[in-house]
Amino acid sequence: MKIGFIGDIVGRPGRSMLEIHLRKLRQEFGLDLVIANGENASHGFGLCAQHAKELFSYGADILTGGNHSWDKKEIIPLLDVMPILRPLNYPQGVPGKGVSVLHVKEEKVAIINVMGHYGMPMVENPFLRAQKAVDELRAEGIESIIIDFHAEVTSEKRAMHMLLKGNVSAILGTHTHVGTDDLQIVDGTCYVTDVGLSGARDGVIGMDKAAPLKRFLTGLPASLEIPKKCKKILQMVIIEIEKGKCVEAFKLRVFDDQERIIARAVHE
Repeated sequence: MKIGFIGDIVGRPGRSMLEIHLRKLRQEFGLDLVIANGENASHGFGLCAQHAKELFSYGADILTGGNHSWDKKEIIPLLDVMPILRPLNYPQGVPGKGVSVLHVKEEKVAIINVMGHYGMPMVENPFLRAQKAVDELRAEGIESIIIDFHAEVTSEKRAMHMLLKGNVSAILGTHTHVGTDDLQIVDGTCYVTDVGLSGARDGVIGMDKAAPLKRFLTGLPASLEIPKKCKKILQMVIIEIEKGKCVEAFKLRVFDDQERIIARAVHE
């Protein structure tokens, strides 16, 4: 099976790139499942119900979250009824779920959403929770397991790879919005530290540059805003899985001027 994973969708520019390109990309690359991180899809902070429905209509099958999962209060009751995940390692009793099992081409595929510790809201140990979830899924006979690890620091993401390689199909990093060039396949596990944002590519992590520059130059607070005009990008990792093992993977970058760049994973 072939699965597409889209990094953090940031505001209207990110949503518009999915609207324009995703259906065509699904057909062109024969994608059986599309996972997308949607926690920044509504004005850069959180996900509202309308925009969730839009992303599904564009071709996303399931949306993952992170530290902004709770920003739009209207989405909270929908976490229990729509294919939207929030990080697994929030405490028991929090709305929603962090693991979803879907049927794809007569196979079960599990998606896990987990969040790191450093610089993030207080959550339970991501490594212990992820390991437990993977063990339980494999005990049920589920071999195809995709993890969205939403974390700030590269060390946490790399450590998760070291912990779970060979036992999951892919560990795909999100949150920093800046794509990394370390896409690789090790022991049947696809790994990249960060997929990178889908949205404005000529600002600062998808936001208009004015507020970040004011913060850095003066130390004064300034509200981050999605740029009204910008150059855009869609970033997606496409993986091919056989019997739970990733056998091929590549990173696709689509620019708003229709230019494309494809970088294939290194087999370690």
